[in-house]
Amino acid sequence: MRRRLAPAALLLPFALLLTACGGNSSASTGTGTDGQGSLTLNVGDQKGGSEAILRAAGELKNLDYKIKWSTFTSGPPLLEAVNAKAVDIGGVGNTPPVFAAGAGSKITVVAAFHGTSKGDAILVPNDSKLSKPQDLKGRSVAVAQGSSANYQLVASLKAAGLSLSDVKVKYLQPADALAAFTSGKVDAWAVWDPYTSQILQGKQGRVLTTGEGITNGLTFQVAAPSALRDKKKSAAIKDYLERLRRATAWVYGHQEEWAKVWAKDTGLPYEVALASVRRTNATRISVAVDKPLIASEQQIADAFTDLKLIPKKVDFGAFVDTRYNGKLPASTTPGRASEG
Repeated sequence: MRRRLAPAALLLPFALLLTACGGNSSASTGTGTDGQGSLTLNVGDQKGGSEAILRAAGELKNLDYKIKWSTFTSGPPLLEAVNAKAVDIGGVGNTPPVFAAGAGSKITVVAAFHGTSKGDAILVPNDSKLSKPQDLKGRSVAVAQGSSANYQLVASLKAAGLSLSDVKVKYLQPADALAAFTSGKVDAWAVWDPYTSQILQGKQGRVLTTGEGITNGLTFQVAAPSALRDKKKSAAIKDYLERLRRATAWVYGHQEEWAKVWAKDTGLPYEVALASVRRTNATRISVAVDKPLIASEQQIADAFTDLKLIPKKVDFGAFVDTRYNGKLPASTTPGRASEG
């Protein structure tokens, strides 16, 4: 049965919104600059990401250094820029750093945020006969290769007593996966918010399972080692992270306000943005880069090494710096309660 295609107008914003969790995608460099002073901190961002949240929360005022923003469509090319020293710091999801580490990139995780994994979901069409993860055996599943959803699929299948080889994996970027899902060309779609919210708000599908209790719910700020060795830049990074942590906390008490800003910045329908904020974004809290975090990321790295998607054993602990932890809570601290 062919299902109704999503309106083309909805596809375009999401084609532009390949988030930090995403797989291989291109990058574009922005020209926006904030602040003043002789020092420039080059920050990698994604549409509707750090710059938007900092601006909405009023945290880009009174900067005694400059922030030059570069906009990327996903995590992997942003980390390529960090490796090339074109970017000093930038935000990504929980899986791109694992692949960058596996490639021997010069990157360092310096900050982490923990939230719910309810927005990380395996979706099925409303009329699907699939009712539990075990039903995925022999079925086709769309997912972005190397993304957080890729790991969520692997982990969800394992929890159900299955492996990746038990399903027909279709490696598709979100815009293509959205079209395949809504036209009935795949049986399921492993993806993250705001795509999850788009499907649910548009009543185009339902949740088969989520990453809650399966994935670690972490996102990161990743810096270039060269910037961390620079005394002035490392101080600017400290200030930048403090502002970002305050802005992240601000979202919880200003969910509708942030959803309006996010919708305008990305082209998302407001209802989709608000649903995503409530389910995912507003649940995030700042946490320490600590041993449990390293162990959790090591588990992801080992899973992809076992699948031969990462060519060699990765020591994730060699790619972190704890200097900015301060008195932050442990990485295992639960995020804020989700309304989704």
